[in-house]
Amino acid sequence: MSRPREKYPLPRGLFVGVHTTFLVLIAIIVLVPLASIFVGTFQDGNDVIRNGISFDVDLAALSFDNYVMLFTDSGLYFRWFLNSFLLTAAQVAGTLLVSSFVAYGFAMYDFKGRNVGFIAVLLLMTVPFEMMMLPMYVMVNDLGLADTYIVVVLPFLAAAVTIFFFRQYFLGVPKELLEAGRVDGVTEFGIFFKLVLPISKPAVAAMAILNGMIIWNNFLWPLLVLRSAEKFTLPIGLNTLLTPYANNYELLIIGAFFSLIPILVLFLLFQRFFVAGMTAGALKG
Repeated sequence: MSRPREKYPLPRGLFVGVHTTFLVLIAIIVLVPLASIFVGTFQDGNDVIRNGISFDVDLAALSFDNYVMLFTDSGLYFRWFLNSFLLTAAQVAGTLLVSSFVAYGFAMYDFKGRNVGFIAVLLLMTVPFEMMMLPMYVMVNDLGLADTYIVVVLPFLAAAVTIFFFRQYFLGVPKELLEAGRVDGVTEFGIFFKLVLPISKPAVAAMAILNGMIIWNNFLWPLLVLRSAEKFTLPIGLNTLLTPYANNYELLIIGAFFSLIPILVLFLLFQRFFVAGMTAGALKG
């Protein structure tokens, strides 16, 4: 029996054309600000602040002076860049490990208080960080851990959003896989690392990108607990370039542009897993 024809079907060629045009427009909207900032790295910083960032520039006035200054006389910029890079790498790895452990327990094991614990995680997602900031700051000072990197990383290893996402993803993993591993004598940690984690690469990639973006751009908490200039992260360091007495706009503009590179690299490395991971995490459970 033949299928009924759709009424007034949209030609495939027209659909592809509209779809492609829409994606091109979105790409242009996203890339224009980045391109304008890139052009701004070749301009005098004071001119950029006075006239704004735009493509209407005098080509003769463009120069590589800002790049020369960045690589020869940028002060602590590359120290801040390295601090942010190492802290982001450590916190992303720790967050993925700890949060996936917690989510794995919620998804795969039946224990007393499991639902209550998961509801607590969901409620924690609704609490703004600003409400927890002051008690955390007081506790850090009481413990004498201020101006250390451990307090930048440790409080956020069990991230509520990441736990929720991993839990939804793990619910789609068949429990028969776990039982087969136990029959073969694999330990519980072995099941997680050798069986479950390898098939969870899309979820891991999606959360690596999301957490990497958040941590790399994190400003408020490191600003509260870090006090030594050589320990500053990149967002804090760039902010110190603006003072009531002198403003280094050239380094601020080119430094902000170079700060985009790690996030772009992170996305390019994991982009093939990103959409699959976000879709799977949203649909499962």
